[in-house]
Amino acid sequence: MPRLTIHKTSFTSGEVSPRLLGRGDLRAYENGAAKLRNVFVHPTGGVTRRHGFRYMDTARGNGRLVSFEFNTEQVYLLVFTDLFVDAYRDGTKVASFATPWTEAQIKQIVWVQTADTLLVVHPDVAPKKITRTSDTSWTVTDWTFVEDQGRIFQPHHKFADEAVTLTASATTGTITLTASVDVFVAGHVGTRFRLENKEVEITAYTSATQAQASVKETLAGTTATKDWEEQSFSSVRGWPVSISFHQDRMVIGGSRDLPHRLWLSKSSDLFNFDLATGLDDEAIEFAILSDQVNAIRAVFSGRHLQVFTSGAEWMVTGDPLTPGNVQLRRQTRIGSPTDKTVPPRDVDGATLFVPRNGPELREFLFTDIEQAYQATDLATLAQHLIEVPIDQDFDTANRLFFMVMKNGDLATVTIFRSEQVTAWTLQQTAGDFRFVALVGNSPYFLVSRTGGVYIEKIEAGLNVDSGLTGTSATPKATWTGLDHLEGETVTILADGAQQADKTVVSGAVTLDEPATGVQIGLAYTHTVEPLPPAILTARGSSQGGRIRPVAITLRLQNTAVLRLDTGRGFINVPFKGFGNAVLDQPPQPFTGDKTVRALGWRKDGTVPLWRIEQDTPLPFTLLSVTTKINING
Repeated sequence: MPRLTIHKTSFTSGEVSPRLLGRGDLRAYENGAAKLRNVFVHPTGGVTRRHGFRYMDTARGNGRLVSFEFNTEQVYLLVFTDLFVDAYRDGTKVASFATPWTEAQIKQIVWVQTADTLLVVHPDVAPKKITRTSDTSWTVTDWTFVEDQGRIFQPHHKFADEAVTLTASATTGTITLTASVDVFVAGHVGTRFRLENKEVEITAYTSATQAQASVKETLAGTTATKDWEEQSFSSVRGWPVSISFHQDRMVIGGSRDLPHRLWLSKSSDLFNFDLATGLDDEAIEFAILSDQVNAIRAVFSGRHLQVFTSGAEWMVTGDPLTPGNVQLRRQTRIGSPTDKTVPPRDVDGATLFVPRNGPELREFLFTDIEQAYQATDLATLAQHLIEVPIDQDFDTANRLFFMVMKNGDLATVTIFRSEQVTAWTLQQTAGDFRFVALVGNSPYFLVSRTGGVYIEKIEAGLNVDSGLTGTSATPKATWTGLDHLEGETVTILADGAQQADKTVVSGAVTLDEPATGVQIGLAYTHTVEPLPPAILTARGSSQGGRIRPVAITLRLQNTAVLRLDTGRGFINVPFKGFGNAVLDQPPQPFTGDKTVRALGWRKDGTVPLWRIEQDTPLPFTLLSVTTKINING
């Protein structure tokens, strides 16, 4: 009956799939866990109870969060909801303004910021510019392309068959255009056409084969011509799908009716798409043609211009990009979702994107050896945590990648590429996470709860969800301002000690004991559960044998409460200064080793030897675990 000591010094593989229970030979098994809920994994290896979510405001409804950074001191959160945007600065609403996007359309908007302007596109809505002039003054206007001598330098395309002709009744003034087949619809009024590279504007619809137009540039003649085209973006043909900036050009990726086409503006002239004669600084336009559908879903400026389509990933090269040296190369064949927009995010030079099929998170990364991109799946060992991602963002300060799921869960990945750390955990709350945005260094979330859709942010030192804090110069028992939690049972931290839960009535609670400082909000439970031990000895493997834990030593840091199950039910492990009862005095955080004896033989090799689970709103950090066991094969 050998006695062994197992050292677990790291959780840097995070929570791993139950399918790995037979793979004790993997490094991920050694550094992984069976369950990590409502905790964050440190890049150094330990796990800590996650911070709580501070309630900021109630949103108009479901929507989307967008960060707008005017400068380092003026950073805004824009909350897109049905036909409205609310702007917040430092947690306070400063402006509200109407927009054209419905709640259903918001999930497919794409945006990019330049100076004080946010450019927003959606395939069914004319692209808009949201411009900030002051905290309280924001305007929403249509894009305006560069115009010179009656000519608008916007993209054009011939949507009809190549053989279709147009005939102009005159070369100047108001004319009649006649098509050889059905071309025109009523929606063409106000759009631009080009005949032999000369521009006219449709002023009236007569029939499918005839329309009235105003000549903007004198036409070449009145004979029927195949050389004609109409503006690429319109209410008839749809609007841009995606947008980015790359090498001082604005990049438009795809539109509703031209989903596989790329447009790059003139250098340093973002709204000028004049192809002209192909000089180095002039606009660029081309289609992505291959053996599969390639509807563009996102364009991203990284080491190269990266193009994410419904069927593959591409890179556009050229240093610098010019009409004469631009090159397009397919890299991988993964594909991106078509029913929603999940923005790709940069993490240490790699672009993380959500694939079209399967529970995955792909890392699009250029390798110097192959001189090409690869798309490694970062979720291979944690696919059980992914349930249709709908939004994502990266907190660079804390190395946390947030991925919001359709089912309301929030997956969190601690990523530190230089140290090969990719650690998945799952965050859950009394409600559903909807969207995420990093504003400055603060992660903000749209959370759907019983009382509505709330805007909340992660806040260090807060130990409750949808929570508020308050202070008073003198102790008081009644605390108000909790209208958003009306009727909810809330957990209370008063002067650093937990008091009995209360139900919010008329936006207020009354404490059992008066306090000068409180945290009040919804409770959440954190869980740490290791993988079962997989041990190889001189006598063989422990799999199929019996294991008896003897003692478990947990190395803790700044931990106030430890609720542990070693196989015979949960106990509150006492620290010096307080016991197991409900605390009425602030506990002193403990740092050091805590050893707990364990009893009983275990026959089921898939059951972990211990489990931590608690909802007490107090700090907890676990650095490592040492387990002494007896083995009987």
